[in-house]
Amino acid sequence: MLKNRVALVTGGGRGIGAACATLLAQAGASVALLDLDAASAEARATAIRESGGRALGMGCDVTDAAAVERAFARVIAELGGLQVLVNNAGSAVRVPATEIALDDWRKVVELNLTAVFSCARTAARHMLAHGGGAIVNIASIMGLSGGIYPNASYQASKGGVVNLTRALALEWAAQGVRVNAVAPTFVRTALTEAVFSDPERRAAVMAHTPLGVLPEPEDIAAAVLYLASPAARCVTGIVLPVDSGYLAR
Repeated sequence: MLKNRVALVTGGGRGIGAACATLLAQAGASVALLDLDAASAEARATAIRESGGRALGMGCDVTDAAAVERAFARVIAELGGLQVLVNNAGSAVRVPATEIALDDWRKVVELNLTAVFSCARTAARHMLAHGGGAIVNIASIMGLSGGIYPNASYQASKGGVVNLTRALALEWAAQGVRVNAVAPTFVRTALTEAVFSDPERRAAVMAHTPLGVLPEPEDIAAAVLYLASPAARCVTGIVLPVDSGYLAR
């Protein structure tokens, strides 16, 4: 499905990013994994290589635009191009809006929104010059709803990702670059550990889950693979929820 294509996944060392990198490699792509934790990126890349795939893992702070430029240039040089970007790196600070420190607000927005733009722009510069490509941003159901818990910085940043996706899709469509997003509900990762470890919070999440089962990272990766693949050649500017019915209420 993705043979002879190169895919780059930010936050690729664990959780949803690791699942995306693994599935993209299984679909035939050469995969680059960027993560603030270089060891986790390399560990996942090693696992992919041991399974017969081609993968490159490296440390990168995607909020550092110069570091992004260097990392993407290395990926293009070593893997031979860049046709797919998965913007996955993100964080959250779950405190009431009246209590969040502005520095924490800025850090969340910088990683969840500004870095998504920076990585998309860097990837698009190559894609626009080499026949197109596909960008998949990891948004959230919280970018399409007010959410369950106080988390204003996360909700605002993911809402920004939703409309950034639409804006970039329209800007680059005529030149063959598709831009879409996946909006997961709660998925068991390090980011949601505080929710899943609290029975009361987990019960509240399940009360907003009509299907009665929450997706695993691999379920999100499957949606990403679809949007990144030729199967979605006529799909751009959409936000695909993988939410077990959350947004249908």
